[in-house]
Amino acid sequence: MNEIVKVKSGSKYETLNSYSRVVVAGDMIFVSNTAGRNYKTRAIAPDAKGQAEQAFSNVEGALAAVGASLKDVVAVKVFVPDIADMDEVNEVVGRKFRGIDPANTTTCTPLGQPELKVEFEMTAYKRRRPEEAETRLTVDLS
Repeated sequence: MNEIVKVKSGSKYETLNSYSRVVVAGDMIFVSNTAGRNYKTRAIAPDAKGQAEQAFSNVEGALAAVGASLKDVVAVKVFVPDIADMDEVNEVVGRKFRGIDPANTTTCTPLGQPELKVEFEMTAYKRRRPEEAETRLTVDLS
């Protein structure tokens, strides 16, 4: 397998802005900002929850193309323009990552199109020995 693999999903913005949906570099997988638009039909839900669900579906398809899944995600960046949509988006993120627990950065920031209510950027790691348990620690940050 090549050391670097780049995957396009068919979004017109990948061509317009010259980027890949997913880049695999060795064991690391980088997923570009992904919105909640169905890239085949161009349909987009009017609400943040529907867009978050579709965005996760888009990411899951992109990860599957390189033999990975959400369980391999080690970091997620969540971009939500309107703080009023945060609870809906957080519900979807929490449900999708239950038991996976990646690092998470969530910000309220404008997105590239006014109808977009959420986008996700993710980083995943393909473990060489996925059968081995993760190390999980709890720390006191007080």
